[in-house]
Parts: sequence; structure tokens; C-alpha cells
Amino acid sequence: MQIIDLNVDLGEGGVEDAALVGHASSVNIACGGHAGDDFTMQKTIALALAANVAIGAHPSYEDREYFGRRAMVLSPEKVTALVRRQIASLNLFAEEVGAVLHHVKPHGALYNQACRDSILAAAVVRGIPPNLILYALPNSALAEAGIAAG
Repeated sequence: MQIIDLNVDLGEGGVEDAALVGHASSVNIACGGHAGDDFTMQKTIALALAANVAIGAHPSYEDREYFGRRAMVLSPEKVTALVRRQIASLNLFAEEVGAVLHHVKPHGALYNQACRDSILAAAVVRGIPPNLILYALPNSALAEAGIAAG
């Protein structure tokens, strides 16, 4: 039997988060880079817990002005650090309420660039704790980096 994961981005300032979470099986929660803040992360984690859906981090370039959709050129070390920092921020709030992070799905330009650029993809993957699943476009540089990292 095939299972389809209905994955939804939340915590990005949309007023429909509470309505959407009930239709999802997993959610990606903005971690403060392109959207989200401490209050929004806490509130969105609570929504996901109440709906019994898998919780994932949604890290991005730290680019609130363009909602993380502007392509950027950062060193691999800076990319690894921003991914690690954003996941850690969301994880802190998750742990406070007994939630466990399930996956990571990068957002916007970071995701799109990492799908094409193997160096950037490897930098993203280095920022992800090994216990989390990476959501990536099949056959992309990001997917390949995730497979290579195990």
C-alpha cells in the first residue's frame, strides 16, 4: 500500500495555519529565517501536536524582506551555520512541550539552489542533525547529498 504524505508549510504568517494543519500528515515550520519568531514557532508546534502530524524544520536564508525567495551567495560554512541555528531554535521549543522533530525541508531560494548546487547541498546537509529526515526533490543535488550523508 502506498502512503502519500501531505506536507504543508506553516508558521509563515498565514492566517490559515489552524485550518491547514488538520489536512496535513507533516508540516514544515518556519524557523525565523524567512518568517516566524519564537511565539509563532511555539504556537505552530502546539497546532501540529494537537493535530498529531509530523513536525519538521523549515530553515531558509535569513532574508525576511524577500521571504527567503532571493538567491544568495554565502560560504558553505555560513549556510551550514544558519541551517543548524534555525533547526536548533525550533527544536528548543519542540523539546519544551515534548515534541520531537521528524524532518527538515529547506525553504525557498535555499532549497532551490541546493537542489542544483552540490556544494551548497552538502553545506545544507551538514547543518542537519543525523536523526532527522531530509525532504528533497528526487534526483536533485540536495537529495544526493542527503543520501551520501546517510
